[in-house]
Amino acid sequence: MKKLALLMFVIPVLAGCAAKSGVVSNGPDTYLVSRQAKTNFANLDNLKAGAIQEASDFCLSQNKNIRVVNSSVSQPDVFGNLPKAAVEFMCLEKTDTDSLVLK
Repeated sequence: MKKLALLMFVIPVLAGCAAKSGVVSNGPDTYLVSRQAKTNFANLDNLKAGAIQEASDFCLSQNKNIRVVNSSVSQPDVFGNLPKAAVEFMCLEKTDTDSLVLK
C-alpha cells in the first residue's frame, strides 16, 4: 500500500520534468527552443507552453516581442522516443505590428 501511495506521488512529479534545449540560433534572426519530457506521461500542451514561455522570456530580455514562426509537438512512440515540443520564433522590435502570431 505504501508503494502505491509513493508511486501515485512520484509519477505526477516526474511527468512535469522536461529537458530544455535553451535558446538556439536557427538562422538569421530566428531561434529555436525545444523541451523533451523525461517520461511518457508528460502533457504535450504543458511542454509547448513551457517552450513558448522560454522563447518569450528570451525576447523580452532584449526588449522585443516574440513572433512564433512554427511550433510542433511529437507523441511518444513504441521505439522509446519521448514526448517533445519545439518552437521556432523571431524577436521583433516593439514597433512591429506582426508580433505574437502563433501557429
